[in-house]
Amino acid sequence: MELEKFELEVGGKMLKITINDWAMQAGGSCLVQYGDTVVLANATMSQQTKEGIDFFPLTTEYEEKFYAAGKIYGSRFLKRESRPTDEAILTSRMIDRAIRPLFPKDFKKEVQVIATVLSWDGENDPDVPAFIATSFALAISPIPWNGPLGGIRVGRVGEKFILNPTYKERAEGDLDLTLTGLVKNGELLINMIEMGAKEASEDDVLTATKFAEDALKNIIEFQIKNAKKIGKPKAEFTPAVESGIREDIKTFLGNKLDDAITHAKAGEKNMDGVDALKAELIKFIDEKYPDEGKGKQVLPYFEKETERIIIRNILEKNQRPDGRKPEEIRTLVAEVGVLPRTHGSGVFHRGMTNVLSILTLGGPGDAQILEGMEMVGKRRFMHHYNFPPFSTGETGFMRGPKRREIGHGHLAEKALLPLLPDVLTFPYTIRIVSEALSSNGSTSMASVCAATIALMDAGVPIKAPVAGISIGLAKDEESGKYKVLTDIQGPEDHFGDMDFKVAGTSSGITAIQLDVKIDGISNTIMQEALTKAKDARLKILGIIKEKIAEPRKELSPYAPKIISFMINPSRIGEVVGPKGSVINKLIEEFDVTIDIEDSGLVAVTGQNQANVEACADRIKGMVREVAVGEKFNGVVRKIMDFGAFVDILPGQSGLVHISKFVPQQIKNVYEVVKEGEIIPVIVEGIDDLGRINLSAIGAGFKPKAKK
Repeated sequence: MELEKFELEVGGKMLKITINDWAMQAGGSCLVQYGDTVVLANATMSQQTKEGIDFFPLTTEYEEKFYAAGKIYGSRFLKRESRPTDEAILTSRMIDRAIRPLFPKDFKKEVQVIATVLSWDGENDPDVPAFIATSFALAISPIPWNGPLGGIRVGRVGEKFILNPTYKERAEGDLDLTLTGLVKNGELLINMIEMGAKEASEDDVLTATKFAEDALKNIIEFQIKNAKKIGKPKAEFTPAVESGIREDIKTFLGNKLDDAITHAKAGEKNMDGVDALKAELIKFIDEKYPDEGKGKQVLPYFEKETERIIIRNILEKNQRPDGRKPEEIRTLVAEVGVLPRTHGSGVFHRGMTNVLSILTLGGPGDAQILEGMEMVGKRRFMHHYNFPPFSTGETGFMRGPKRREIGHGHLAEKALLPLLPDVLTFPYTIRIVSEALSSNGSTSMASVCAATIALMDAGVPIKAPVAGISIGLAKDEESGKYKVLTDIQGPEDHFGDMDFKVAGTSSGITAIQLDVKIDGISNTIMQEALTKAKDARLKILGIIKEKIAEPRKELSPYAPKIISFMINPSRIGEVVGPKGSVINKLIEEFDVTIDIEDSGLVAVTGQNQANVEACADRIKGMVREVAVGEKFNGVVRKIMDFGAFVDILPGQSGLVHISKFVPQQIKNVYEVVKEGEIIPVIVEGIDDLGRINLSAIGAGFKPKAKK
């Protein structure tokens, strides 16, 4: 039953929020509709606090439902949704990154938000309605949360910016920016960005963000106004650390923590001295309060104190944990062609962050088949990212890619995709696997750099090399003082306030991802971060170009050989043959694979270059459009009483009637030709059924004397 309904115009369409009694036991629940796309969001909080953890236990789920698109997918035996698609995982991560910073810092009660797509119109992406539905569900719930936030998508087609562009407009455009933000003290702060672009400038990004500002403010005010009408009172929240324990902790630590953090600059590892001090502190508290288990209360305070000291040292002493200046990049090293049998490989080092990328080339048939609520089709470029436990000097379970690995892999893929050659120029399927071998901050951007090296080592004709860098922030919320940091390492990522990843070429940006731990960043901070990212990106590109300036001219000898070409789509049946008889014979004869698209694109793939060329020539000959008046030297394939069939092209033959060999009348074709003989012929006509009529007389045929 519908209880309340609110409407707001956004981007020329109505955004509708409906409150009903469907999920009456959730803490907060609402439906958001944009076009005919509808998302249901539910937010729920556990009543128990999880002790002894140093993170906020938030779970964010974005669920695609096939019924939303009117589709039934799956195998013959399984017709229900199973694990989420990569696209659903990426949307879950975006929502999580947007809402997480707005919870109280020491909050340790489990919170779960679930956004379910109930209806999808094929025009409006559900991700923006999911952002807004999640925000409003939290805003009207009793869950402590400092929202609401606004979410919007900005596209650009030509010179025109568009709010919440359709899928068609996004495909036609050169910039796709999704961002969320909130208003604080009258200022709009951006707290999450996800962007892909075709070498956009820094000014383009700032202009697109400015273009979205009014819409974001309207969406936020719309939620605030209506949440006041129907929202539930917020639950009270008390910090986890008791005052008595806090004094014990402060007394024990003294200057030890400051000394441990400062000493960490001697080595770039993950501040081992700090970890050792934390273990000592927990032991001290447990021994002082043996029956109360108060050691679990150490973690929140210790984390907060570590963060305070790191931020203070950066702001007051210009001192980063590893001793670098704010704009200084760690040591950069590029390695090319490090593996003997792979099609392309590269290693990129940034300090103690090292990533190995390996590239494999395949034929069109190796492309990934996509079957999801939104995405249906093929994917010919894949970048997969792995983060094994040893990369941080730890042990752990190996259970397949986690959400973080899927997210990092997709970010690098997004950064590289605009620079790849089109399928007609380079018909290969490309898979890159980036292995994070050593991690101390921003392995995702190191993956972009290593993958670029692997692409050029493999001879993939990319338009330009791509590099990425992560920009951080140290900010004192009380005073407003801040410093933007180039190339953040582990402690700055964990305890700092921002992770602003920017990837691109020397000409522009191809991907951005922004996460924050504070409420958000101003336009001024964003502008400074983009400027520093560009300076660092150009320096990294210089290091890569010193090692390999451009893609290799030849592919690896171990890579498959491919020839692709277009044929008339109406002639595909001739290549395939009845029940695949023709194409299967070609595959067996030449030891190749043949892929044919409905558009008429044919790709022949094999390991032997000569076989690939011969098969391609055969197919081209089979579908070549001959013209009346064309001359050929054909092979007499079969002689009949009424004439002879002569092969003029691979797979194509025509009939020379018995009266068309010589001017005088003959009783038997064998009088002038024999099977296997090569004779000149000319095309006299093509009938309505496509049959070719040939003449030897018009081509100047002179029969040899027959024995």
